[in-house]
Amino acid sequence: MAKASALGRGLGALLSEIEEAYDNELPKRGGVEEIALAKIRPNPYQPRKHFDSESLAELADSIKTHGLLQPVVVKEDLDGYILIAGERRLRASKLAKNKTIKAIVVSVSDEQMRQQALIENIQRDELNAIDLAQAYQELIDIHELTHEQLSQTVHKSRTQITNTLRLLQLSEKGRKALIEGKITAGHAKVILGLEPNEQAMMIDSVIGQKLSVRDVETMVKKIKSPLAAQRDSSSVEELDFSSLKKHLDLLGYKSGTKGYRLTIEFKDNDQIESFLGLLS
Repeated sequence: MAKASALGRGLGALLSEIEEAYDNELPKRGGVEEIALAKIRPNPYQPRKHFDSESLAELADSIKTHGLLQPVVVKEDLDGYILIAGERRLRASKLAKNKTIKAIVVSVSDEQMRQQALIENIQRDELNAIDLAQAYQELIDIHELTHEQLSQTVHKSRTQITNTLRLLQLSEKGRKALIEGKITAGHAKVILGLEPNEQAMMIDSVIGQKLSVRDVETMVKKIKSPLAAQRDSSSVEELDFSSLKKHLDLLGYKSGTKGYRLTIEFKDNDQIESFLGLLS
């Protein structure tokens, strides 16, 4: 728990500094500045890889009409600035053809910048399921956290973290389909146990036939059941009743076989008593 606590304190201090900068507009550099967009580079640790174009266009229209209401947060670098928080606002400002952007300049280390980018996106629910899973995994790898420790750090349930991380077991096609919204996380969880080629077939079926999660569950059961039947049939084939059936026929007992079952027909009670006598 020590690592989780240390991580929590470091992130807490960083997030508090940024929140205070937003609230008071009094960072160390002296307030909100107008910085040329061309001088700001994206955060290299940004876990979010996909941005909805329609949502960005709406934000750009809002910025044109009302201006940027919340400044971005940047870190000064040798030849300009590195973005720490506000990737959507930066991209939308470029779409709006703005030349400058309101920004707060703070002093943070590269490690803090990396942590803050992960935490900000996780806590604001701004990541798709795959990017979120990768952000969780990155924090786990960096700080050697358990799922429970990560849960306490990012204020998400342990079950949600575990289920989200399982999505990294998807095939590349599965990840792409989930990111693009062609399948839901519910679909993805159902097909996780399938082979990549089986996942691909199911994904194509979901997209082409608009299958629900329940439909996919039914199809996955059908895919798996022949394998179980094949295992059962392979063991049944080893049972050879021919000698036993021939012996029963010679004794006057009518018998039949099916799978791993052998049945005997009796004409009357006397024949049953006779058979019991043979067994004794």
